[in-house]
Amino acid sequence: MEASVFSAVETLLDYKFKNKSLLQEALTHPSFEGSASYQRLEFIGDAALGLALGNHFFLAYPHLDPGQLTRLRAANISNEKLARVAVIHDLYRFLRHNVESLDDMVREFTRSVRQENKAVAHGGAVKAPKIIADLVESLAGAIYVDLNFNLEMLWVVFRPLLEPIVTLKDLQNHPQPVTLLYELCQKKGKEVDIVNWPTDSMNIASVYVDGAFVVSGCSEKKETAKLNAAEEALAKLSHMNSDVIDEPVCIENAKHELDYLCDKKKWPKPSYSVKELGPPHEKKFICIVQITTTEGVVYKVGEEKTKIKAAKNSAASVIIRALRLSHCL
Repeated sequence: MEASVFSAVETLLDYKFKNKSLLQEALTHPSFEGSASYQRLEFIGDAALGLALGNHFFLAYPHLDPGQLTRLRAANISNEKLARVAVIHDLYRFLRHNVESLDDMVREFTRSVRQENKAVAHGGAVKAPKIIADLVESLAGAIYVDLNFNLEMLWVVFRPLLEPIVTLKDLQNHPQPVTLLYELCQKKGKEVDIVNWPTDSMNIASVYVDGAFVVSGCSEKKETAKLNAAEEALAKLSHMNSDVIDEPVCIENAKHELDYLCDKKKWPKPSYSVKELGPPHEKKFICIVQITTTEGVVYKVGEEKTKIKAAKNSAASVIIRALRLSHCL
């Protein structure tokens, strides 16, 4: 590895390695032959970062219960968080590897993150590549070993790289929707189930409360679909005055109305993808509708229906409401 790479990474980390081979190892993917890969350092770095953050939050928040401390730690060492750390500091450029497809994957994620106009707490439009989160952990591991396993010094060196640290206030202002949904329903003695329905191009997540269908969300990413569904379920449940799930609202001719609106706006025609659910004797359908507006592509999922036509109408009604709320119509 060139001396200029060592120098650039050490400048970025504000840390001089006593054992340069550790840094070389931390920046080497398993696909790169002839040198030890970062996998062992990633293992120890993952553990060390978790403990260092655990210590930090334990001391910073003496009155928090274990569940809250666990959520704080998890938010700061999640794959999403660490991958974004790698993007902020452009760490991928230093990685030695021989897999071209990794470049495209990281480039797409990086572009998506840099195009965001606000902070994303729980996941953006593109799945965070594990490889760059692993890279952050391997660098932490290399520093930890180089410091002769001094956890306190690791935190001093590595904390600036992790900034901004997700705080208790951040979690309170932007709570994890799935966790919040479960907590809300648990307080009311209700049982939540979130079911994933993968399709060829999308993942659908459906929320059920005490066995009753509430709402669905969709995304190319399974976890983001789950988050979207939980957010929509929270919004729907928060407007209910009772514990009874409302009957789903569906505009009878919503599909025709959506076609008309798209034509009026000179947008391409909507496309529909229908997923069949349940056993043959209790067949149900759920539909994803996609439209391309001047602001970009919009996806929405309708309610579960016993007929394909009704499922399409439901999806169309959901997206019409969403477009009106966002003032696109």
